[in-house]
Amino acid sequence: MTSDKSLKVCEKGHKFYKSSECQSCPTCDKENKPKSGFLSKLSSPARNALVHEGIDTLKKLSKYTEKEILKIHGIGPASLPILRTSLEEAGLSFKK
Repeated sequence: MTSDKSLKVCEKGHKFYKSSECQSCPTCDKENKPKSGFLSKLSSPARNALVHEGIDTLKKLSKYTEKEILKIHGIGPASLPILRTSLEEAGLSFKK
């Protein structure tokens, strides 16, 4: 079985293999993972997707519907319960 993964190097010089066009470096993702807050509870792809869209607070997240969030590349259905709970704990919810 052949692998379709290609060697990539991030701007910090970390080497990693990815099969997709995603340039996200696993080492940098670990270094950049927040210690607390709702973003710390998400997978790297989901966290990076939200930050890339400028959604870095629960207040900003509450301006979107669940459907809109799911359309963002990198966000999957497994992220929704985490996001929903985080919003509820802050007295917020997804836009209806």
